[in-house]
Amino acid sequence: MSIKAVKFGGTSLADASRFKKVAEIVKSDPDRKFVVPSAPGRRFPDDIKVTDMLLKTYEIAAKGGDITDIFGEIKKRYDQITEELGLDISLEPEFAKIKEGIVNKAGRDYTASRGEYLSGLVMAKFIGFPFIDAAEVVFFGNNGSFDAELTNSVMGKRLAKCENAVIPGFYGIMPNGTIKTFSRGGSDITGAIVARAAGASMYENWTDVSGVLMADPKIIENPKPIDVMTYRELRELSYMGFSVFHEDSIFPVKHAKIPINIKNTDDPSAKGTLIVNHTDSIGENIITGIAGRKNFAVVTLEKDMMNSEIGFVKRVLEVFEKYNINFEHLPTGIDTLSLIINERDGETYKDVLFRELQQKASPDSIEYQKSLSLIAVVGRGMIRTKGTAAKVFGAVAAAGVNVRMIDQGSSELNIIIGVNDGDFEKAMRAIYGAFA
Repeated sequence: MSIKAVKFGGTSLADASRFKKVAEIVKSDPDRKFVVPSAPGRRFPDDIKVTDMLLKTYEIAAKGGDITDIFGEIKKRYDQITEELGLDISLEPEFAKIKEGIVNKAGRDYTASRGEYLSGLVMAKFIGFPFIDAAEVVFFGNNGSFDAELTNSVMGKRLAKCENAVIPGFYGIMPNGTIKTFSRGGSDITGAIVARAAGASMYENWTDVSGVLMADPKIIENPKPIDVMTYRELRELSYMGFSVFHEDSIFPVKHAKIPINIKNTDDPSAKGTLIVNHTDSIGENIITGIAGRKNFAVVTLEKDMMNSEIGFVKRVLEVFEKYNINFEHLPTGIDTLSLIINERDGETYKDVLFRELQQKASPDSIEYQKSLSLIAVVGRGMIRTKGTAAKVFGAVAAAGVNVRMIDQGSSELNIIIGVNDGDFEKAMRAIYGAFA
């Protein structure tokens, strides 16, 4: 029999009615054996996520303030859920322990993780699955990095003894016994970790949308859904701004070649988006998706015969490394080298970068430009289709947008263009209109 690991986001667990929907989804398929819940999210637009409320308690306690009122609101959220679910469970001992930990400076990560922990307890009780504390099976090293192999070994052995289980997302434990969290949205990562450790045939990620859309609906009206995409495409799009799925959560399932199915809790029958290791299928669209981000800067160095000067690029990169500045892209010419960096870093270090680049690399000139947006056009179909780049640039030109930078990877999986921040939305709409 196949095994499915299923993760539910905060919106899917915002209140008791949502817990009931989740339980119906889990129980409707006996293959859904391992459940990873998030902390309750917003019930309505102006609501506050439980994790944000917990972080507020941490901030108040860190300043020596009284957390009674806001912690009472957190308790009220969970008490209302358990009461409406009709559960014979008291969370009072847990509340007391958590409050004591917050007041006694147990740490920001401990505080932030308690929403998932409490959701896990409630969900396990409601659906009748055993509860496994993530702190018993998810491990971080002394340097704070996730220990994938130890986690996979310990969790794999633990899950092999369980027919079903609920494992809260978002956190694990350090060697010294303190709680450590992934970055926000990290329950996606836990779900992928559980899928790998369980040897799952599918990792279902349940959220409030029916899969991944070709573009940001805040910019493009009613963008088309993506039926099938590869891990690499998702990685490229996530990096450039797609927010449906935590990009770091790709790696555990990619390693094990486990498909991901992004599903909608409110529309369980919708097929959603299937993310796979590889597919020869292209579908009706040449491109898979369009994504972008604003607020980049470009540092451009020009020097005659740069291409024949051994170590030139190395000396340049050492200057950026000294100030811990990552470069996003590195477009080059025979006599030019451009580094695309975060505008915040550029504005902070511009003067010192210019000085040290001049000292170390002796370029003929250095130029700095800010207010750059990057737009990535991603798709496996681009490799086999002639004229894709021409279509991108034709659409942008027709919209009256000037292209400041062009970068295409050797894999031909994506084309990245740079435009002025003020032209970002216009360029996105033009490109989408050319392909959708």
